[in-house]
Amino acid sequence: MRFPQTRRPDIASRTADNENSESLGRRGAAIFMGALLMAWPALFNRYPLLYPDSITYLGDGRLVARAVFLHRLSEYYGMRSFFYSLGILPLHWNVTGWPIVFFQALLTSYVIWLVVRSLLPRRTIFYYLVLVALLSLLTSMDWFVSLIMPDILGPLLYLCIYLLVFARETLSRAERLTLIPIAWWGIVSHASHLILGAGLCILLVLLLIVRFEWMRGRWRAVSQVAMIVLFAAVSQLALHAYLYGEPSLNGERPPFLMARVIADGTGLWYLQQHCPDAKFVLCDHLQELPQDPDVFLWGEKGLWANADDATTTRLRQEEMPFVLATLRAYPGAQLSKSLSNFGQQLRIFGFYLFGPSDWMSEEFASVLPRERSQYLQGRQAKDDLPLEFFTSVQNWAVVVSLVIITVFMPRIWRNRLVRLIGLGIVIVSTVVANALVTGTLSMVEDRLQSRVVWLIPFLAIVLALDWFEQLAKGQPARTS
Repeated sequence: MRFPQTRRPDIASRTADNENSESLGRRGAAIFMGALLMAWPALFNRYPLLYPDSITYLGDGRLVARAVFLHRLSEYYGMRSFFYSLGILPLHWNVTGWPIVFFQALLTSYVIWLVVRSLLPRRTIFYYLVLVALLSLLTSMDWFVSLIMPDILGPLLYLCIYLLVFARETLSRAERLTLIPIAWWGIVSHASHLILGAGLCILLVLLLIVRFEWMRGRWRAVSQVAMIVLFAAVSQLALHAYLYGEPSLNGERPPFLMARVIADGTGLWYLQQHCPDAKFVLCDHLQELPQDPDVFLWGEKGLWANADDATTTRLRQEEMPFVLATLRAYPGAQLSKSLSNFGQQLRIFGFYLFGPSDWMSEEFASVLPRERSQYLQGRQAKDDLPLEFFTSVQNWAVVVSLVIITVFMPRIWRNRLVRLIGLGIVIVSTVVANALVTGTLSMVEDRLQSRVVWLIPFLAIVLALDWFEQLAKGQPARTS
């Protein structure tokens, strides 16, 4: 079936009319109300939610800022995203973490508002508040908004790409200019965001090459998104070159791929067959290697966590030669294991990352010393958050949402609702790709998929609201 280039014919004019008829105050109030609603897990916890990596992000900002702005270099800056650490530094200054939560809530609320307005220009405020309320009750969205981590910025990046490519005509120039730094910050804040952002650009280019009618005329928009991704990659290379003396996309990151292939068994087989001739540093610790990437990297007796500087340097240097040698030796076995990891990662998205951590309690004083007592009084530190309940709720929400998407997508395709098709492509492809990237290149963990899976209920609710809107206007609302 051939699709026309454009969208539902009256949507752009209705968006403009709405912007004129609704006061700026009402729109701002709706976005602010949505942001407050998104921060409810932190308010319920009585403190922003934390993950062990949060301590690193909070602590590294000053070292990097001192190097960038005062030219006082250090030997070590950390292993996480320096851009996220720098971005949140003015918000906390090692005093309080609350401004980070509210800033993330405002960003999320603003981007979601623009998405809803692009699809439902009539009664946007009502539909927006319904959507935010349902997502707040049923999904992990608000929990990641309330978490001091860059995880929420990934979904915001993907929604920004949807807006810049498929809903560009609904945005003012100022809004487009606002989305660019949000997308850029989302990309530079986590390595997986860069991979997924680049992958989404490749997918969009392929759709353009195939010459789908509903992609016609979007070369410029896709090119601009690709430039944002490219500029983000260049930013990473430049910052790491300044800090370390050589360009790098990841800096001094841990050897995730090494830990992955060892845990998969193929890496261990290779070492057993080729040590000591291979002369990898891993051969000196062959009997100590755990079959769990998390234990290998961060365990109390893990090799990486207990290695000296010389050993960690060798592990980084030997990571890719070791991984490539393993792939050449056992390509079929590694492919089978990677597909298994991908399938498992696609299915697990619980809330268990929000549990307590003794290590965080001990390290808290080094990043936010004045608030350690407040953190310890929170529900997270006391292991008193209803994580099992919300995991069950989200599991059912995703299942029901998949049914709704399956039912409504034929209607969307047949009625040529280009923006909804575009949103569906962006969300489904990134949720699947996220599981593929994290499950095969890092580790299988609830947090890694839970941070994006809320986009599935997001899509389902939007499809249902669009159907309801057509019914309210008295238009046919075919679902099959």
